[in-house]
Amino acid sequence: MKQMFLSTALEFKEIETFEPGAWINLVNPSQEESIIISEQFNIDITDLRAPLDVEETSRITVEDDYTLIIVDVPTYEERNNKSYYVTIPLGIIVTENAVITTCLQELTLFDNFYKRRVRNFYTFMKTRFVFQLLYRNAELFLTALRTIDRQSDKIEAQLENATKNEQLIDMMELEKSIVYLKASLKLNERIVKKLSSSTSSLKKYIEDEDLLEDTLIETQQAIEMAGIYENVLNAMTETSAAIIGNNQNTIMKTLALMTMALDIPTVIFSAYGMNFKDNTMPFNGLPNAFWLIVLIATLGSSFVVIYFIRKKWF
Repeated sequence: MKQMFLSTALEFKEIETFEPGAWINLVNPSQEESIIISEQFNIDITDLRAPLDVEETSRITVEDDYTLIIVDVPTYEERNNKSYYVTIPLGIIVTENAVITTCLQELTLFDNFYKRRVRNFYTFMKTRFVFQLLYRNAELFLTALRTIDRQSDKIEAQLENATKNEQLIDMMELEKSIVYLKASLKLNERIVKKLSSSTSSLKKYIEDEDLLEDTLIETQQAIEMAGIYENVLNAMTETSAAIIGNNQNTIMKTLALMTMALDIPTVIFSAYGMNFKDNTMPFNGLPNAFWLIVLIATLGSSFVVIYFIRKKWF
């Protein structure tokens, strides 16, 4: 899918035919679409389709007619019927007349740009647009980390009575998401540092340098947060396993004590259930013998239960 947008002095609009200063957004483009864009802007087809490989690493490639920037962006993935964070590559290609973004799927990264919620956003200001994308991407990483933290708090609240592995699996999935985000953040940090250096191929103005500095700060803050949350999740995962094991032991102990309490009436009723010739069992022949035996069995079980309670075994 291909979309083209253009900013003017008064509006931001989607266009059908290309105009200089436009933003071209490619979402999982076909081979034919890629060839057309490649020939139109003299871009190597390999560079144009590189971000469509989920294993592609973040990097900067400078060619005569364009600069390719690949960064990782956070997105969702379904695992165990639940949504967790992963990262996928986003390619940003800066040419003389356009900015081209290409990715395997639609991204929430662009939502604020579509709705003109980004201050001083113009498609023809190519360098600033790129830096605004990077800054917004760093903010999305921070949002993802805060979301994971809230999810871990909810799981922690369920641990007290947990007896199954569900909470433990959820914790491990969150830990996996943290690992993905942290690894991607470190790669993105290298990209931002390269763009901040004096050897960068992109021309920067004073406002752009401030934006890049803010982006680097946000990225480093996200890396620190990811490290903290990773340590917390590691500890919580170990604690979760211990709590689940302890809760299961408590249930088994309770069942064992209940079995012991029921052993007394079981023995009594078993004895009275046997058939003997010339039966001389106690209370034999009394009109209310059955209820008397039931009362004795109940008192025996009650005594055992009271003993367990006083010992704080229940």
